[in-house]
Amino acid sequence: MAAYVPVPWVSPLLYGAVLVGGLYYLAVDLGDGPGLVSWRTAGFVAGLAALFAVEAVGRRWSEARVPLLLARFGLTAAVVALDASELSQVLFVLLPFTAYFAFGRTVALALAALCVAGLLTGYLLTAPGWYRDMEYVSDLLMLGIGLVLAISMAAVAVGEQQARRELQEYAARVAELSAATERNRLARDIHDSLGHHLTAISVQLEIASEFRTLDPDAAGRAMTEARHSAKLALGDVRQSVRALRDEAARPSLSAALESWARDGGTGPCVTVEVSGDEDGYSAAELNALYRAAQEGLTNALRHAGASRVSVAVRLTEHGARLALADDGCGFTPDTATAGFGLTGMKERVHLVAGSVDIDSSPGQGTRLTVVVPRGGGER
Repeated sequence: MAAYVPVPWVSPLLYGAVLVGGLYYLAVDLGDGPGLVSWRTAGFVAGLAALFAVEAVGRRWSEARVPLLLARFGLTAAVVALDASELSQVLFVLLPFTAYFAFGRTVALALAALCVAGLLTGYLLTAPGWYRDMEYVSDLLMLGIGLVLAISMAAVAVGEQQARRELQEYAARVAELSAATERNRLARDIHDSLGHHLTAISVQLEIASEFRTLDPDAAGRAMTEARHSAKLALGDVRQSVRALRDEAARPSLSAALESWARDGGTGPCVTVEVSGDEDGYSAAELNALYRAAQEGLTNALRHAGASRVSVAVRLTEHGARLALADDGCGFTPDTATAGFGLTGMKERVHLVAGSVDIDSSPGQGTRLTVVVPRGGGER
């Protein structure tokens, strides 16, 4: 298992309490200890100082888990042997506590059993009949309770750290997916808006070039249309910037589509018909319809060579239906390689729980049908 970080204040606090209690026991001469000034007391203080040092080293080099555990075990045993007050026996609870973070529950439970076995062995060797002495029995019970509480506290801390790690990993995955979704959305917007207008500009400039000498008036109208498309492209760029700043206003589908209508002139004839009320439809749903119509019109201008394009949108209380038809060269949808525009259009429509159907065949034109349920997708 991955190593977790022990609660940093528990071990130093317990070391400090044992140090103060042991020195106080010797200072006020509560027992038959060696006195405050002796080699045993010096060893007791040095052992606790070494345990403080081990904790500091462990925070910097947590990967040295086994040597640190062995050092804690040896120093704790030395301090317990040198402590005349016997208060330092409580330090045994730190061994399974710290081991839980580094090695897991199994090792911690094994160390806890080893601590109890070690104390019992000491009683058997040094205090025959200890089980009839309440002081020894109470010490054993207190050690058992301390071990249970220490392991429980370690389990709670490890669980909290594990949950935090999982939450951070989940947040990172969500951020990554959100970034990918936003990149795809921006890619669709750039393709659908700028791609459409640049296609229109390209068509009008080609017409102006061809009719420059044959029909100067037609060339002039084509240049006017090209300038108009350039202004629309600039408007879309500004709208995208406002959207990134959360300043975009709710789009008006009917106004956006009706601006495409034209009676032919230097380009194909485009008729637009919008019926129904937009109220109740989300911005995402209306935008999906608009971008689908825009992609269909762009393809009719760029690839189909259509002379007539009809766009019809019907908005009802249950859903919206877009039908776009052209009289262009058509294609075979099953065998045609879908470009980014069609893929992006389908993605956008599917995000609002809609469907896309393309009916086309060579020489028969193309009919695009998009159905979007009202309130069926993201808001």
